[in-house]
Amino acid sequence: MNIRILVFAKAPLPGRAKTRLEPALGAKGAAQLATAMLDGTLTHCLAAELGPVELCMSPAPGHSDWRAFSLPAGLVQSDQGDGDLGARMARSAQRGLAQQDAVILVGTDCPQLCVNLLQTAATRLARCDALLHPTRDGGYALLGLRRFSPTLFEHIPWSTSQVASLTRQRLDALGWHWHEGETLQDIDEPGDLLQLPGRWMNHYAERM
Repeated sequence: MNIRILVFAKAPLPGRAKTRLEPALGAKGAAQLATAMLDGTLTHCLAAELGPVELCMSPAPGHSDWRAFSLPAGLVQSDQGDGDLGARMARSAQRGLAQQDAVILVGTDCPQLCVNLLQTAATRLARCDALLHPTRDGGYALLGLRRFSPTLFEHIPWSTSQVASLTRQRLDALGWHWHEGETLQDIDEPGDLLQLPGRWMNHYAERM
């Protein structure tokens, strides 16, 4: 099964990326962490070798906000476009499913999205219609799809604790066979920084 991984990211600039972490890290520190998480996510997604890896970018590829960042070779680059997060994810998922057997949608906020987790997700997805990895704050870090329905993305209060529960309800209402994977940890709030991998913790501890 050929899978397209869709990575959603905004340019990790001070004052624009991971702003909820600024009380602990400052604007520059939050942007540095956002850059590290973007780099790590893309590295793992490419190393998983599941199929094309598409970076869905905000702002669009070629914008000056991206000039300072070196992106790895082999990426497909696309513009997230207009609308709320749901509209942008829906467009990318529908386009991806027209090109590959399945799509895996991820952000860059979860350091646990390693090669093994992605490959395990692909194996599980081969046996079902959809796969959800929820996060401890009520969102999700990974959504895998072999079928498309706009209802998974419409009228969802993004960045709230209702996201995963509403997505579960929509999947059940569709009558799809779906699997829920392990609960993961996003890094969104200052308290989440305690969950950073040890290799990063020392670097950011001085800013906490």
